[in-house]
Amino acid sequence: MEQTITSRKNPLLQQVRKLLSSRKAREEAGLFAADGTKLLAEAVRWYPGLDTVILSEGVRAEVPETVRLIRVPEDVMASISPMETPQGALFLCRLPEKKAFLPKPGMLLLDGIQDPGNLGTILRTADALDIPVALLEGCADPYSHKVVRASMGAVFRVQPILATWAQVSEKCRQAGIPIGVTALSSRAKDLRQVNLGAMAVVIGSEGRGVRQEILDAADAELIIPMNPHCESLNAAVAATIVLWQMKQ
Repeated sequence: MEQTITSRKNPLLQQVRKLLSSRKAREEAGLFAADGTKLLAEAVRWYPGLDTVILSEGVRAEVPETVRLIRVPEDVMASISPMETPQGALFLCRLPEKKAFLPKPGMLLLDGIQDPGNLGTILRTADALDIPVALLEGCADPYSHKVVRASMGAVFRVQPILATWAQVSEKCRQAGIPIGVTALSSRAKDLRQVNLGAMAVVIGSEGRGVRQEILDAADAELIIPMNPHCESLNAAVAATIVLWQMKQ
């Protein structure tokens, strides 16, 4: 059943604005918002929690009959879309139920990855290489529209697991899975000489790297060999190299 909304002050559209801008609003409502026709097609194909689709007049999209469909004028879409050039599609999805952290050898742990573009890119790459990811404290919300967009819909296919360092370190220890951290230190081993597929590997934030308490508790420090005059790599690039090496 298609419904038309023409008022920018409509409660649903006001809710969309809140969901796009606030993690707290997303958690309270149990919903997240995303934008774009390509991402909508990914959600239709992969995500069971698609709830509401809002389309501009004239925009076509495959929408399941069970999903609420709203039509709005282009100017109303422009008033709620986070994009400078809206594609004419916004949609709401139910947040998935939170899953417990399960330790696995050959998994990636993200510590304080706050940049949405980096986080989304890492989730996209991990999905492509079929490597599980857990988000530790301080990471961006994987269900913010910027992360969803940067992930190219990976969050619809594979649910990112949220966990604390205390949970992760305890469960990895119980499972006998060593924890490696990427670090710029004299003790760090060339990651090509280590079996990353047997470890859980931590990638740290763009600015400060891996937290000291994690460094102190890690079983191994790892370094990506690079030109000596380069100080560091972008977090998403470093993660991609680690993910690729895990599969070797």
